[in-house]
Amino acid sequence: MIESAYHIVYLISLIWFSILISAMLIRAIIGPRITDRILSINMIGTMVICCIAILSRLLKEDYLADVGLIYAMISFVSVLILASIYIPAGKKRGKFAFEVKDEIEKEKAAKEKEEQKGGSAL
Repeated sequence: MIESAYHIVYLISLIWFSILISAMLIRAIIGPRITDRILSINMIGTMVICCIAILSRLLKEDYLADVGLIYAMISFVSVLILASIYIPAGKKRGKFAFEVKDEIEKEKAAKEKEEQKGGSAL
């Protein structure tokens, strides 16, 4: 009897997580800012990990817990990479990290040219 109650709770929670994952997928597509999209992808990853844990208990397969842990590590690293690429960094807020790097390199090249001109004039 208690086993069937757990089975119903697991199924209801899986249905609920599938609805939430669909909502986050819509948010990832529509989201006006890149931070909204990254956050929704992070939430999708977290909810998939919860679904894997629930399936591990429902199906009585212990290896699914290991799969969930590996998925958690991959999800964490992917969100970090996306955030480091797309979220503005450094003193030049409002620009992407790779644009800031390009501007810094251009500034260094301009300084080197000025130094070379100053050195050749002497």
